[in-house]
Amino acid sequence: MTSDGNGPVLMPSEVSHRVGPFDVFAGWSSKIASRAAFFTFCVLLVVVWAPTYFLLRDVNTWQLIINTITTIVTFLMVALLQNSQTRSDQALQHKLNAIADGLADLMAFIETGGEGRDLGQDLVELRAAVGLESHESTSSNRAATNSSATSSAASQSRSRPPRE
Repeated sequence: MTSDGNGPVLMPSEVSHRVGPFDVFAGWSSKIASRAAFFTFCVLLVVVWAPTYFLLRDVNTWQLIINTITTIVTFLMVALLQNSQTRSDQALQHKLNAIADGLADLMAFIETGGEGRDLGQDLVELRAAVGLESHESTSSNRAATNSSATSSAASQSRSRPPRE
């Protein structure tokens, strides 16, 4: 279960490879916004705006134009960048889940002398974690769409015997 008890812990192999159009657009936007060219565009926008005072001759209209443009752009960029940050955080959490699960199984494997432990699924999960951030989606994970029987079977396959 997740820390808030809302559902099963997702492993990298349970993350859908289908990324929605908004997630793709948000990822593309965050790559563009983090480049020097975007910063240069923003500076250029201010440089072009500044001399328009002489055309408008009204300080209120002049300020209203830049305030409206920057408010709209800021509002949209916050939504897009928050989506990208959420997907990145989820991918990181799935990777940590795979590492912790693999480490716990490895420790149990060593403790029991290798009896009753197959580390093959842990290898699959750890390999699936590589590059997970490129196909992480905010809404299309398999655990959300699978039946509860599938998720409970997956969680039972990862359950550990009690420690002595």
